[in-house]
Amino acid sequence: MERLSDRLLEYLNVAQGKIVNLKDLRVAFNIEPGSKDDQNLRVQMSTTMVKNKIVAPSGRNDGIYRVIKQIKPVPIFSVARKSRPPFDLIFPIDSDRGMEMDFADAVVIREGDVITLAGKKNKGKTIMCLNFAVANIEKRPVLMGNEYTKLIGENYEPDQRFINRLSIIGDGIEWVDEAGIDKITLLPAKGDYAEHIVPDRLNIIDWINLDANRLYDISKVMEDIKANLGRGVAIIALQKGEGDMGRGGQFTKDFTECEILLDGFGGGDDTLLTIGTVKEKTRPIIGRAYRFSNWNGAKIMDFREVVKCPTCFGKGWKKFGNTSIPCDACDKTGWVDK
Repeated sequence: MERLSDRLLEYLNVAQGKIVNLKDLRVAFNIEPGSKDDQNLRVQMSTTMVKNKIVAPSGRNDGIYRVIKQIKPVPIFSVARKSRPPFDLIFPIDSDRGMEMDFADAVVIREGDVITLAGKKNKGKTIMCLNFAVANIEKRPVLMGNEYTKLIGENYEPDQRFINRLSIIGDGIEWVDEAGIDKITLLPAKGDYAEHIVPDRLNIIDWINLDANRLYDISKVMEDIKANLGRGVAIIALQKGEGDMGRGGQFTKDFTECEILLDGFGGGDDTLLTIGTVKEKTRPIIGRAYRFSNWNGAKIMDFREVVKCPTCFGKGWKKFGNTSIPCDACDKTGWVDK
């Protein structure tokens, strides 16, 4: 007869990373509470399995254990391997010039990286996400968005505004391949994003919405997304809080390699894009600011670098005698073209 320890190891091997308890284990092995086998089970779990780092107790003496996910050392130089180049990500295109955003050549994106787009409402998050998708359409990007699909009966359909925006951005684009399959994979994920990440692909999520009392969870959500990317890359849109971070504060920076901040520009429809955290770059880029317009909430236009106005020092107002007046050098925006 197979020993309980062997059966237990087989059971726990399948349950790696999960939570188990003595009650469920008794049911699984048909063990009567208080029996000799029950005592053996308790000893095996609390002593043998804990000592061998198979499980970790909850610490509350409640018979609940976390099954430890087993790992092996990863060889570094002992195994011959080729150096992998950066991920060939194309940043959104300025439709006026037909060129990538000016800072694109300075940002190095690697396989498994996460890019965050932290923006105020209606200040460019969706425009950036859709333009990333269109610019990289030959990489078969995966799109997940709260407003990209709608449920009709029992099936999801693409939202008409979503289709219209794509059509404006990608005028002349071949949307399907030779087999008639969409080059963009549209997934109607509404919160369980990590589970729907497609490994080794460009995954674009617009946007992650967390309850106000759970904003700190964004770090864990991004960690899970990152863990499932394989050799792919994720672009994640977040609502922007006050200051220079997405909602969730410092937690939004824990697992991001490139942070892009999006704000309004001068009270109009233009967007102010600021480069936040960048882990790998070819030249100084952090803190640089850019302005762009959009056409019909879709095409990016008139993209250019801006700097703080030297007349009003970025305040939008300048001194005039004993008072302050709107700065005419920057039209009260606080920014001028570089």
